Amino acid sequence: MSNTFTQIYIHTVFAVKGRTCLIGKEWEDELYKYITGIVQNHGHKLLAIGGMPDHLHVFIGMKTNQSLSDLMQAVKGSSSKWINEKRFIKTKFQWQEGYGGFSYAHSQLDSVIGYINTQKEHHRKRSFQEEYIEFLNKFQVDYDAKYIFEEVEELYR
Repeated sequence: MSNTFTQIYIHTVFAVKGRTCLIGKEWEDELYKYITGIVQNHGHKLLAIGGMPDHLHVFIGMKTNQSLSDLMQAVKGSSSKWINEKRFIKTKFQWQEGYGGFSYAHSQLDSVIGYINTQKEHHRKRSFQEEYIEFLNKFQVDYDAKYIFEEVEELYR
C-alpha cells in the first residue's frame, strides 16, 4: 500500500493541579483557542474542547505523525506556560500530571462532541471525580484509586 490512511478519534481529559478551580470564565475561550492552535500546529484536528474551572476535555482527530503522549505534553506544557505568562491568576498555574485518553468510533463523534459542549450542564449533577471514574470503568481501564487524583492537601505540605 503506497499511502497511510487512518481514522483515530481520541477524547482526552485532564485536570488543573489539585483539581482547583482556576480556569476563569473571562479567559477560558482564549485558552480553548490557544489549545486549538497547539493541536492544529501539530497536524491534528480539534473536534471539540470544553470543560469546567478544574478540568478540560479535548476531542482530537489524531494523525499518525505524533504519539498522544507527545501531543499532550505539548498541550499541557505550552498552555500552562501561556496561562502563567498572561498572568490570568495570581498563583502559578499547573496541570495535574497525567491525563485520560479514550478512543471512539466515527459513528460516536456527534455524541462525544455534544457531551463536551454541555460540560457546564453535565457537572450540575456529577463531580469531575465521578465523571472520570465513570470513564475509566466504561473503558475497562485498570486503575488504583489512590493514584487517580492528586490530593489537594498534598500540594500544601
